[in-house]
Amino acid sequence: MKEPQRCPWAYGASPLYLPYHDTEWGVPVRDDRKQFEFLTLESAQAGLSWATILNRREGYRRAFAGFDPVKVARFSPAKAEALLKDTGIIRNRLKVNAAINNARRFLEVQKEFGSFSDYIWTFVGGKQKVNRWASLDRLPSVSKESDALSADLKKRGFKFVGSTIVYAHMQATGLVNDHLVTCFRHRPCSVRRAAKAL
Repeated sequence: MKEPQRCPWAYGASPLYLPYHDTEWGVPVRDDRKQFEFLTLESAQAGLSWATILNRREGYRRAFAGFDPVKVARFSPAKAEALLKDTGIIRNRLKVNAAINNARRFLEVQKEFGSFSDYIWTFVGGKQKVNRWASLDRLPSVSKESDALSADLKKRGFKFVGSTIVYAHMQATGLVNDHLVTCFRHRPCSVRRAAKAL
């Protein structure tokens, strides 16, 4: 059977890239816990490679209560200190504290908008933005939408949410479809945008 054509980055530094590319990246996410998971992971990735984070994803899942924002929001200073000794995550004080802070801000957004997903999808007008890039060098690292979302998140008190991090989050959670047009995932991820159940 012929190997499908993929975005070149799928063959990256970690063997986890391939399944991540094929099953998750670019699929529209309407589930709040999954949104919080990616927000936590993307924030942790700042200054590091995505491979570094993917390789620690299960460590983050365990350390951050299965990415339950309600539980993470309740983490005490003592819990934060304990996390700094956890080799399964990035032991950076600012990033650990940011994850706990972001959980609290996440709950505030949920309360205001009904769900975090309802909030974040407004930045693309409720519909996935489907790009049609032919090569990786055309992919942007920011957009006017990520600039606006980043600014609003910062205003709400979120940390580690610069426009580049936010754009990566938008790509990962399918607010933006940045699979190359030659990639076998471009069309399926685009079709999924019409599915209200996602």
